[in-house]
Amino acid sequence: DYLKPDDILRMKKFLLALLLLQTLCVAAQNNYTPSAENIKAREWFQDAKFGLFVHWGPFSIPGDGEWVMNNRNITVNNYSRLMDFFNPIDFNAQQWVQMVKDAGMKYITLITRHHDGFSMWDSKSSSFNIMNSPYKKDIVKMVADECHKQGVQLFLYYSLLDWRREDYAWKTGNTGKGTGRTTQGRWEDYIQFMKDQLTELLTGYGPIAGIWFDGYWDQLDNDNHDNPTPRVDWHFREIYDLIHKIQPACLVGNNHHITPLPGEDFQMFEKDLPGSNTTGFG
Repeated sequence: DYLKPDDILRMKKFLLALLLLQTLCVAAQNNYTPSAENIKAREWFQDAKFGLFVHWGPFSIPGDGEWVMNNRNITVNNYSRLMDFFNPIDFNAQQWVQMVKDAGMKYITLITRHHDGFSMWDSKSSSFNIMNSPYKKDIVKMVADECHKQGVQLFLYYSLLDWRREDYAWKTGNTGKGTGRTTQGRWEDYIQFMKDQLTELLTGYGPIAGIWFDGYWDQLDNDNHDNPTPRVDWHFREIYDLIHKIQPACLVGNNHHITPLPGEDFQMFEKDLPGSNTTGFG
């Protein structure tokens, strides 16, 4: 038997309704509408252009770059000893921020926690932090207070990957294989750890202009093609929504070279020009 015209019409309507429902479900999951404060912050950032990236931490002591823990396969136990020697007594936040302002820069991006897992603030979520070093002063607070005082915007760099923690998905990661970890902890615990730390940073240091994420590429084969699939669920939308809930104007960026993900407000291109990816990884 052949389908009658009315049957075909009803089938078309059903398929169209099903397609619309699927589209609405996807839109509900992925749609991101930035707030008015966020749009205003984007406009400012687009014109700001000139800023200073401050890359600094216990990894400065060996004098072999911030990747020294990974490159030399330093174990967690041995690397942790650097905290006992990290004592930057000559640090002067007022002078650093004044230098930035005098040079015509509009913002600072400060490393708060790099891949070695050391927190440069008084974190309640990790004992591996500046307050347990001989210095015992909150670097993030000192820089934040001075930035607010002198009218310089502050972005905070935050590493997604961690060469120290066992609950980071190090077994599927590309780096940090030689740091002596033997146990794979719960990924859900690591996600909660990041949320807790980001909440600390966004509630204890005044207005934050943006969060600069790095390390997405650790769970990729490469990111030189669009929309690669990571080996883990980063829970980015939960994390991005948390940031925007606490500080709607805070801009979110992630150091990858793919199309911005829902919830991201700007895109950075480390070692490259916008729209290019000649290095393979961020």
